[in-house]
Amino acid sequence: MRPTIATTATALAQRISVVHLSVAADYWALTKPEVNFLIIVTTGTGFYLGCPTYLDGLPLVRLIHTLLGTLLIASGAATLNQFVERRFDVQMRRTARRPLAAGRLEPATVLAFGAALSIAGALYLATAVNALACLLALLTLTSYLAVYTPLKRQTPLCTLAGACSGALPTLIGCAAASGRLSVEAWILYAVLFLWQFPHFMAIAWIHRDDYDRAGYLVLPSAACRSRFVAWQAVLPALALIPLSLTPTLLGYADRAYLLGALPLSSGFAWYAAQLGRRRSNRVARRLLLASIIYLPVLLVLMMVEKTCATVGVLGGTLP
Repeated sequence: MRPTIATTATALAQRISVVHLSVAADYWALTKPEVNFLIIVTTGTGFYLGCPTYLDGLPLVRLIHTLLGTLLIASGAATLNQFVERRFDVQMRRTARRPLAAGRLEPATVLAFGAALSIAGALYLATAVNALACLLALLTLTSYLAVYTPLKRQTPLCTLAGACSGALPTLIGCAAASGRLSVEAWILYAVLFLWQFPHFMAIAWIHRDDYDRAGYLVLPSAACRSRFVAWQAVLPALALIPLSLTPTLLGYADRAYLLGALPLSSGFAWYAAQLGRRRSNRVARRLLLASIIYLPVLLVLMMVEKTCATVGVLGGTLP
C-alpha cells in the first residue's frame, strides 16, 4: 500500500511541476524573447557608442541596469501588444498558438503582467540609470502600443510608425551612457530605422495571407501591393549604403570601417533589389536572412572601430 501511495504522490508532484513549467513558458513567450534579443543588442550598442571614453573601463554596472530596465519595458510592451491584438492573433497561423490567443492564459492576467513589467522597467530606469533613458523607454512603449499597433489595421504606413519606435532602443542606450544624445547615437538610430523597412517587407510578404485573414493592412491592396513592397524594400536599403558610411565621412571611423561597411550594405541592398524584381516567398526569405545577418555585423563593425580609435589603434585616442 505504501509504495502505491508513494508512487502516486511522485507522479502527482511531477505533473504539478510540468504544469508550472508550462505556465512559466507561456509567460516567457508573452515577452517575445526573440525580439527582446535584438532590442538588447541595439541598446547595448547605443550604450557602448554613447560612452565618452573607455580608457577607464566600460561602466558595466550602469550597462547592466540599462539592459535590465529596457528588457522589462520591452517585455511589457510585447505582452500588452498581445493583449490588445488577442482577437486578431487567433486568425493568423503564425500567432494562433500564442498563450493568450490559444486560451492558455486569461486576458486580465496578461494585462496585469504586461502593466507590471512596464511600470517596473520605467521605475528601474528612472532610479538606477537616468531620467532621459526612462523617458525614451516610455516613448518607445507608448508609440508602439498607441500608434503603431492600431495603425496596423488602418494603413500600410504603419511601418513608418513602427520603424520610429523600433529604433528608439539605440537612443535609450546612448542616453543611459552619457545623459545626452550624440551624433553617433542619431546615426545608429537612422541605420536601425531604415533597416526595418526591408526587414519587415520580407516578413510581410511571406505572411501576407495571414495578415489579410486577420484584417491587418500592413500591405496595400493587391493592385499596388507588389510596387509598394518593392519601393519599401529597395529605397531604404539603398539609403543605408551612404548612411552606413557616415561615421567615416564625419571622421568618427577609419577607412577600415568603410571597407567593411560598404560591401556589407551593398550586399544587403542587392538582396532587397531581388525582392523588388521578383516577389516570391523564396526571395523574401533570402532578404529576411540577409537582414538578420546585416544588422549585427554592421553594429560589430561600429563597436570595433570605436574600440580601436579609443585605444589608439586607428587614428589616435578619442578625446
